[in-house]
Parts: sequence; structure tokens; C-alpha cells
Amino acid sequence: MATIGEPASSATAAEDKNETARPLALSSPSVHPAATDVEHQEAQAETGSRSMQCRRKRRRALCCCGCCVTSLVVVGLVILVLALTVFKVKDPRITMNGVWVTAISTGPGAGGVSTVATNATLTADVSVKNPNIASLKFSRSETDVYYKGQTVSVAYVPAGKVGADRTVRMNVTLDLLADRLAAVLNGTGLILGQEYDLTTYTAMRAKVKVLGIYKKSLEIRMNCSIVLDVGGIAGVLVPGAGAASGVQVKGVDCVARVS
Repeated sequence: MATIGEPASSATAAEDKNETARPLALSSPSVHPAATDVEHQEAQAETGSRSMQCRRKRRRALCCCGCCVTSLVVVGLVILVLALTVFKVKDPRITMNGVWVTAISTGPGAGGVSTVATNATLTADVSVKNPNIASLKFSRSETDVYYKGQTVSVAYVPAGKVGADRTVRMNVTLDLLADRLAAVLNGTGLILGQEYDLTTYTAMRAKVKVLGIYKKSLEIRMNCSIVLDVGGIAGVLVPGAGAASGVQVKGVDCVARVS
């Protein structure tokens, strides 16, 4: 038995020695990749999340910019439309409604019975219409009266204000003085039975202010032609008889320009 068992023990010992002598297996590089893959995936996920956030921010920024640009365009179009329609400054209109003699003082002139030294007062009814949605202010102005190109009278128009879409009427007094008329008429004064063509020139500065923002300055000019008819009872103008004795305005024609 002993002889038979010895070889078995020897064989077992030999196998143990062989197993102990075997080299240990080297770790394969693919055995522990799990940590690296997870980190890579996390990095990719973080990068993707950041890129998504950047895209969202860009979209929001583009949306905000688009909204701002659209709002500015709309506001600009609205302002342009209002400026061309409602807020557009329209030219005021000045009209001479009529002229009449309100006072007259006569006396014999240097040329005899057919001449008369006359101080006449003419009153002109002038209206100023403002078609704008804002008030119109005009400064003090003057009206010059001419006969044959020479000044025979100067009248002053006070400053005033015309409300939005309103019309203001005013009376302008024109004094025709005998000495000035005599200087133009070669010292004879007015002659009975004749007509005298007078011209007037009025210059007026005005300003329109819309909503306290937009201002526009205007200059109004008006030229008028007035026919002064000097008549009389039985061909003689009675001194001191007044306008009813024959001095009257026969015709008025006016042209107004605004610049």
C-alpha cells in the first residue's frame, strides 16, 4: 500500500509545484473601462446640457432682439403715419372779409372846390383760420397801405393765438392821412368823382407746436387791392358830412401766401 501510494503523493506534489510556478494572469486593459466610460458619458452629457442651454439663451436673445426690432419698426411706422396725417402741420388761411370807411374828416383842399383834404379811417375785417390740431400763435405784425407805390398808411396788428381748428376774426384800422395823400397826389388831395386804387401788404409770423415736440414756423403774407371811391352829393363832397357823403370802398381783392 505504501509503495502504491507514494507515486500518487509525488504526482500531487508535482502538480502543486506546477500550479505554483504558473505566472499570474496580467490584467487586461479592458477589464476596468467602466469608470472611464462613465466619466466620458458624464462629460458628454454635461457638454450637451451646456450646448442646449447656450442654444436656449441664443433663441431667447434672438426672440428679444426680434421683438425689440419689430416694436421699433411698428412705433416708427405709427409716428410716420401720424406725422403725415394727423400731426401734419397745415397752412393757416388768412382772409380779408371786407373793408369799410368808419370815420372821415374832410375840408377844402388847396385846389379849390373840386379837391378835398381827407383824413379817412378804414376798418378791415380779417380772419385767420387754423386747421391744425394744435394752437397757432402769431406775432405782432403791420399792414402797409400804398398808393402808386408810396406808403400812405401803416396799421399794426396785435399778437394773438388761434386755437386748434378754430377761426379768429379781428379788425385792423387803417388811417389815410391827408398830408400823406396830398404828397402822393401832387398836393391836390382827393378829387371828387374819382376812384383810387390802393394796395395793402401784411406780413405775419406764426408758429405751430404739436404735442410740445414738433414745432414749425410759418410766415403769412397777404396782398390786397382796394378801390376807394370818392363821390359826393351833386359833385361836391360836403366837409364833415362823414362817409355817407360819398367816400366808400368799392372793391377788395386779396391773395394770401404761406411759407
